[in-house]
Amino acid sequence: MSANLQADPLWRQAELHASRREWPQAIAHFEALLARAPNDARVLVQLSYVESLAGHYRAARAYALRANDAGPRDPAIVRELVARLRTFNAAQALHACVQRLGPADRVPIPLLLACAAQYSYLNEQERALALLDEAKRGDPDFPPTLLARSQVLMYLGRFDEAQADALRGTQRAPEIPQGWWLLSRLRKQTPDDNCVDPIRRELRHPARKPAEIATLAEALHKTLDDLGDHAGAWAALEQMCKAKRATLDYRAQDSRDLVDALIAMPASPWPLDVQAQGRTPIFIVGMHRSGTTLLEHLLDGHPEVRGVGELYDFTSQMRYATDHHCRGVIDRTIVERAPGTAFESVGAGYLREMEWRLGTERCFTDKLPSNFLNIGFICRALPHARILHMVRDPMETCFSNLRELFSDANPYSYDQRELADFHHQYRRLMAHWHAAHPGRICDVDYARLTREPDAVLREVTAFCGLEFDPGMLALGQRKRGVATASAVQVRQKVEAREVPKWAPYAQWLGPLREALAVG
Repeated sequence: MSANLQADPLWRQAELHASRREWPQAIAHFEALLARAPNDARVLVQLSYVESLAGHYRAARAYALRANDAGPRDPAIVRELVARLRTFNAAQALHACVQRLGPADRVPIPLLLACAAQYSYLNEQERALALLDEAKRGDPDFPPTLLARSQVLMYLGRFDEAQADALRGTQRAPEIPQGWWLLSRLRKQTPDDNCVDPIRRELRHPARKPAEIATLAEALHKTLDDLGDHAGAWAALEQMCKAKRATLDYRAQDSRDLVDALIAMPASPWPLDVQAQGRTPIFIVGMHRSGTTLLEHLLDGHPEVRGVGELYDFTSQMRYATDHHCRGVIDRTIVERAPGTAFESVGAGYLREMEWRLGTERCFTDKLPSNFLNIGFICRALPHARILHMVRDPMETCFSNLRELFSDANPYSYDQRELADFHHQYRRLMAHWHAAHPGRICDVDYARLTREPDAVLREVTAFCGLEFDPGMLALGQRKRGVATASAVQVRQKVEAREVPKWAPYAQWLGPLREALAVG
């Protein structure tokens, strides 16, 4: 049936309703198509999409899994399917889907790239690299392959190889912004060897999309910052923030309302269960750019800890429990539905779905900073979990957020006043969690961690029920993938910064400083 779907009147009607955001009608038409062919993977994938858009998490997930069970091999369908499976953190199904394609040398390069991207999102960088290596063997000069491979190599700490691929990719396709972004990241730019002129040349191209402008402008900001041209770097940063903010639908009031709803939830303290058996999750939370990656990387050096990166697995369990497909880590609908949640099932599901990532270690880290929004739910679902909260100077944290081009996860971070307002909400919520769940959260001061790593790690490991191990301080020996904004710097030795990065930009940061001082 798939080959003739686009000509089918039911399919056209379903797509029309979906384009109008008429989800019940779109779902009804796709279900009518499915009744004719219950195992048609293309229809199942589309049903998964529209159910997600309608906010129905369980149905959307079930349709994605049914699509995978149908065993599609059509590259166009598989490309959509692997993205769907990753959305639901259905990693085992995703593995099966990729393996079903057969030998990698027979898989079309665009599909190899699509599958590699999903593995990278899951922080399965070695799996992603294996597919990208095959894509490169198939066509050594295809720029999208070179740039995707460069990014994964950067996450794996193989910086020389990453730079070689990025250089080759930009030489062949200088119009792709990602190449300049990678080159600006992979090494410190110098007066004799830098990307300023080609980036500016690319920024002058007409009809650039806002997302492309933002990527190029961030690369220019990083390059000019390395060169000490702070006025030029600030101008580039403003260009990046303006371009990115224009693509986002964000209201600061929504963040305030969400925090209000979380604080208003009826709650009783959920004390730490120190007698629990089995794996111990260690959640590392805080604002983005507060040092969470550094703390995880240090803990990963402990023989009883596996660092698994930034994961949405807990969010996936809360979405399933409340049958709501939210944007981001959490929203007010999940908070409103949470009182009826079976939190024991949430915790059990989380631990079960995490198991495929783990080895023999007794503990593992889950380092999604914005899980600070989920702390109340984590305390109930996982009474034995440890929660480490990274605390960093507000100006340093916020400036580091301001100059970082995230995905769509942090829409508050491209305007100084919106960023300060979000920081206020974060601090307000963390104060509430400390009061509501005493003893469940250990604050870890970033500045002190960089100055006294040995002493701080002894305190952290004691809180986590672990013995201190000096191997945690040997950052250069880590081989794990780090798919965060700190992918390069985290592999360097721990250093305390005497002059904060925002200091040279102080004259332009008045709105941020003023807003942080209020409240």
